[in-house]
Amino acid sequence: MARRCPITGKGVQVGHNVSHSNRKTKRRFLPNLQTISVLSDVLGSMRLRISAAAVRTIEHKGGIDDFLKNTPDRDLSPEILRLKKRVANAAAKKAAG
Repeated sequence: MARRCPITGKGVQVGHNVSHSNRKTKRRFLPNLQTISVLSDVLGSMRLRISAAAVRTIEHKGGIDDFLKNTPDRDLSPEILRLKKRVANAAAKKAAG
């Protein structure tokens, strides 16, 4: 599983540990990925592995359904784009039925 958030695109960054004597050794800065359950109005509960910043973004936008509906397709990863289509299809079935 890649260490990349599918919503924000945050991934691993590299840098240096710098000692007191100014020696530099490579290190990695990992994103703050969390496995959370997100509640969709039409699909119910689903588990996503997203960054803490993405959790805040989803909450700010009014939930996962509103976030996906209002975000352009070009800004979403293929995984989240499939989720967006599932949500749209389920919402259409719910409205028709």
